Amino acid sequence: MATQWRADKELDDMTECSICTEVLTDPRVLPCIHTFCLKCLLNYGKDKQPGDGVACPMCRKEFTIPDDGLAGTQKNFFMEKLLYFRKLAADGQVMQHIPCDVCSNDEASAGETVKPASKYCVQCQQNFCEQCSLHHRKMKSCSNHTQVDIGKESISVEQISKISPAMCEQHKSEEIKVFCQECRVAICMMCFIKSHKTHDCSDIEEVSDNLRGLVVTDTDKVTNCLKKTEELLPRLEKEKNDVIKHLAGIKDEINTAADKLIAAIQRDREKLLSEVESIRLKRVKQLETVKQEVEQHMTALESFRRDSETLLSSGTACDVTRSANSLHDRADELMTFDVIGHVDSSLPPVNVTFTPSTLLDRDDGDRNLVGTVTEG
Repeated sequence: MATQWRADKELDDMTECSICTEVLTDPRVLPCIHTFCLKCLLNYGKDKQPGDGVACPMCRKEFTIPDDGLAGTQKNFFMEKLLYFRKLAADGQVMQHIPCDVCSNDEASAGETVKPASKYCVQCQQNFCEQCSLHHRKMKSCSNHTQVDIGKESISVEQISKISPAMCEQHKSEEIKVFCQECRVAICMMCFIKSHKTHDCSDIEEVSDNLRGLVVTDTDKVTNCLKKTEELLPRLEKEKNDVIKHLAGIKDEINTAADKLIAAIQRDREKLLSEVESIRLKRVKQLETVKQEVEQHMTALESFRRDSETLLSSGTACDVTRSANSLHDRADELMTFDVIGHVDSSLPPVNVTFTPSTLLDRDDGDRNLVGTVTEG
């Protein structure tokens, strides 16, 4: 039960738009593989025009708005399927609101109560009441179709997703079974006959097997990178605390030296304290900035790992062929960021020292009467 709860919770998180924090509607995927509601994207980029660069609301990776606007961004077919099958797996009380696709229109026009759907045909992608489900199974052309209970826990979202055939967007009744190597798209046989007959095409299952290996390799790389990146956070936190502690000691030295002098040097002591405070704030800000950059990179790595693992566990061959190459490109992009080198280059060593003034220095008008702070 605990494992199922975690799986459901992770699926809920995946199917939630990070802009409106609601369940995704008309999900669109960006080149960085982050997915948002179309309405949220339209509102987010309402002041932008086709061809303009826009930063992803989540990872800030910039993408170019298509010629037909944000409405032309790629649909996330895999996410649409997860959303629908998640809906099918909801509790029975909620699913009473899903009507039978066959008889609901006739009954509604006759003023009768619309029958709720209790079965879902995986091949036809239709909802049936008990009576229509029985008729559907008796039809010779549909006798081998798979029907699952709506609102029952007898079959999981992942299982439904895997047994569900991917249907062509242009030819609704045709199942996608071919992958065009030249166009890098998954197509049905009608698409092959009409538009891709002269192209180098392969069985989608064979292509999927090869691409699954690529996704596994990319996921392993990103997981290792995520682990290394995660290990940097304690180091950054320790360095921040050490800098604060060190500079606090410098402040104590300044106060000790200043307290030994007469009231006339009070203004010089305050000046030195201000310098040290400025150094402290600057360094802490640097550390916080780098920490945020590391955390942002972790978010991108975690997001990639979660999406790729879900694709591998729940995706069909069509889903894999549609997403694997984008995932691969994103993985290569994530791996080019040397997070450890970035941290080291962004945070040069801090060497702050305080040198008290001697009594012989008091006649020099250019010297601070308390001492000097040096930042190496």
